[in-house]
Amino acid sequence: MELLIVILVLLGIIIIPNIKIVPQAESYVIERLGSYFTTWKNGLHMKIPFIDRIANKVVLKEIVRDFAPQPVITKDNVTMQIDTVVYFQITDPKLFTYGVDYLISAIETLTATTLRNIIGELELDQTLTSRDVINTKMRAILDEATDPWGIKVNRVEVKNIIPPRDIQDAMEKQMRAERERREKILQAEGEKKSSILIAEGEKESAILRAEAQKLSQIKIAEGEAEALLKIKTAEAEGIKLLKEAKADQSVLTLKSYETLKEMANGQSTKIIIPSELQGIANFATALSELTKDKK
Repeated sequence: MELLIVILVLLGIIIIPNIKIVPQAESYVIERLGSYFTTWKNGLHMKIPFIDRIANKVVLKEIVRDFAPQPVITKDNVTMQIDTVVYFQITDPKLFTYGVDYLISAIETLTATTLRNIIGELELDQTLTSRDVINTKMRAILDEATDPWGIKVNRVEVKNIIPPRDIQDAMEKQMRAERERREKILQAEGEKKSSILIAEGEKESAILRAEAQKLSQIKIAEGEAEALLKIKTAEAEGIKLLKEAKADQSVLTLKSYETLKEMANGQSTKIIIPSELQGIANFATALSELTKDKK
């Protein structure tokens, strides 16, 4: 009985440590007698004591590495510092375990050489404005180069491009001059629009003044015409009333004097009055005949 207990205890000591639980997003590479045997995914597993061993525990999460700035030379012989960020993920634990040693150092070196090759084909201005092109080329080259290592490069980002100090000073002067040029252009366009608006306002004002003057002249002319019409109507009514009243020669003579008086109040500077009463009577007779004709 005691022997059985000892055997069970020994079996427990041997078997229990060989029962493994693989967490989510991890994989275990198992070797049997020194050679690759299998890859454990997440879950419960058991290895044979003294025969199987866990060669590597691989994390399958995406890994981010920010590498230090690397000196690169552009096509037009400008030396600058560029640092990159690489996003990669282990997709094949077996290839990763047996494909490369010192993974991070290997990816950093590969990134630096790839970056130098790409920047060496670009001039300074192209380098500063072609980050997307650089990122795309680097991702494609690194992804292809790391396939034998069981690694997939998801994204590569150029974090900083640091040109030499003198180049930075020249770029700042250029940007300052460009901003001043744009400011002058905007100011000139504003003055142009302002002048156009002022001219259009003066034009509309002149048109409105002309319209107002025209309407004023029309109203004055209409008023004069209406006044003249009323005068003529009143004269006609007066002649009609004289005729209806059967005015005698003396009344007509008096009216003639009144007419002469009205004429004297007008624009005439000289009034010729007949010297003889007979002339006045004749004038009155003529006025009487005129009233007959108008009837």
